[in-house]
Amino acid sequence: MKTKILLFLLVFVFCLSSVTYAIPKKKILIVSSYHREYLWSQETNEGLCAGFLNFGYFDNKEQISKFTSDDIIETSAAIIKKLWMDTKRNKTKDEQARITVEFTNMAKEFQPDLIMLGDDNAAQYIGAQFLDSRIPIVFWGVNNTPVKYGLVDSLEKPGHNVTGIYQTGYYKEGLEFLKKIKPQAKKFAILADNTSSGRSHLKKIEYFAHRGELPLELVETVDVGDFEIWKKKALDLQNKVDAFFLAQYTGLKDGSGNHVSAGEVTQWYLANIKIPEVAVQGQFVKQGMLCAADDGGYNQGYEAVVMAHDILAKGADPAMFPPRTPKRGALMINKQRAKALGITLTDKMGIEEFIE
Repeated sequence: MKTKILLFLLVFVFCLSSVTYAIPKKKILIVSSYHREYLWSQETNEGLCAGFLNFGYFDNKEQISKFTSDDIIETSAAIIKKLWMDTKRNKTKDEQARITVEFTNMAKEFQPDLIMLGDDNAAQYIGAQFLDSRIPIVFWGVNNTPVKYGLVDSLEKPGHNVTGIYQTGYYKEGLEFLKKIKPQAKKFAILADNTSSGRSHLKKIEYFAHRGELPLELVETVDVGDFEIWKKKALDLQNKVDAFFLAQYTGLKDGSGNHVSAGEVTQWYLANIKIPEVAVQGQFVKQGMLCAADDGGYNQGYEAVVMAHDILAKGADPAMFPPRTPKRGALMINKQRAKALGITLTDKMGIEEFIE
């Protein structure tokens, strides 16, 4: 009898040890402020996917392609879904209010373990709907600091369920780089659209200019959403300044209120503007502009996943997890634009990445 009982216990213990307990998959919802074709969105997606692969949320590189095309994927460790707000083209308050309600309902239905918010509009509108909820939030690409949206109390101690990666903007570094490329340049103007990103960059450049911390004198700023007015002001200003700082131009619209693609703006600009320019991000150098001290989208996306992993896998508390900014990206220059402007590139300019 004792032998049978012992045998039964041994079999029971063996069966228990053989049971595989399924670990629940993490559900991650990503909301981007922009659209799939936007170059910044592509760069941030590359950083996100690299992070997901590195930390085991993707099983292989093939899943990167599938997620990028389908905006949803289920892996051995996670279910990841992405939504696009498309606010470069849906700019009105009514449009953004509609999208906010729609995406908030979709998020609640998805029941994520963590929400990731890309750039200002997603952080501001979607973040507000889940502030102080049980769901941790990690943002990326927020201009300046997230304090302005009420998502965190301070950079030192967020105090809520929100943390993430923000952009400081390398405005001084960009202008110093331009000065090395074009030493004769003394005066510059800012060209921006009237998007939240454009205005944010413009104000920060103005701040440094008022403090006398820039290597060139700021003469004038352009902050308009109408492409025809934007073009007219750019043509007029190139006769008054030595260079432009391109703060943003992806939110311009034509006379009928239709969104003007970045490609169309770039094509017009390169054909008509004959003075050098520094752009706020490397994506614009890839589109044809002269140079930038890159505040890269890849780094923003990757570092956001690092923070998300610390929360999901290591139990980090967003309320005590200070937001941060990645280190500066490369000093980039477009060789074709430099040639068109008659600029001879040398090693003394400190160029770190060439765009063909």
